[in-house]
Amino acid sequence: MKKLLTLVLVAVLLLTSLAALAENKKIVIGATPSPHVLVLEQVVEDLKAQGHDLEILTFTEYPLPNPATAAGELDANYFQHLPYLNAYNASVPEAEQLVAAIPVHYEPYGLYAGQKASLDELAEGDSIAVTNDPSNETRALLLLQAAGLITLKEDVTPDSQVTALDIVENPKNLNIVELNAELIPASLGDVAFAVINGNFAIGAGLSPAKDALFLEPTDSDAGKTYTNYVVVRTADAEADFVEALRTVLYTAKVRDYILNNPDFAGGVIPTFEVAE
Repeated sequence: MKKLLTLVLVAVLLLTSLAALAENKKIVIGATPSPHVLVLEQVVEDLKAQGHDLEILTFTEYPLPNPATAAGELDANYFQHLPYLNAYNASVPEAEQLVAAIPVHYEPYGLYAGQKASLDELAEGDSIAVTNDPSNETRALLLLQAAGLITLKEDVTPDSQVTALDIVENPKNLNIVELNAELIPASLGDVAFAVINGNFAIGAGLSPAKDALFLEPTDSDAGKTYTNYVVVRTADAEADFVEALRTVLYTAKVRDYILNNPDFAGGVIPTFEVAE
């Protein structure tokens, strides 16, 4: 009789555990490798305790996660700032537009050495690689302007969409080379200098704080403008999984991980306050 009761109890506990697991809802988030995937990996177990099983899909090209999210292949993505999202939304029908749900961190843009080691070596006609998507090319050109290398039209802002054609002063006749963001680190041997997104710089083993010849000031408006968000479909803006993800991200654990990861030093800055 005791054996029977024991077996029954074990069966009940097993069924209870299976039922609890079955209640967890799967969330699929697309993210670029570093730091986005690494940050999400810190909250997998915490999110499971909130009733959600997180699957992270890694993307290395910017144009892919937004359409995948709009199509329902992803529940969310984590790789972009507002100007990039705004440019995407302006290019698609309203039904495919997305919303920025959770601001997480800011990655200062940097100007890095290529064939030349110092900006003091800048010469007539030197080539500088910049990202070629509209919002990030604007950002790159604004960085070159802040570094004193070029001058843009007076009305250019982070929400503008400008190219090298909008440069009004270029004293050194610099050759602006437009490339896909993910290709720029590998192009350093082909250009004098390059403007590189923080995540791709980190992924290439560069430290924004140590290696950048010129870095976006962290106390500038760029921090707010270029904060990276978790992005979702409009219908999911207030979904349970979004609130659960916000809860597990806005913790001292995640903030400390971002600030203390030696690979991120100076290149990834949390923009959230820790939830009490």
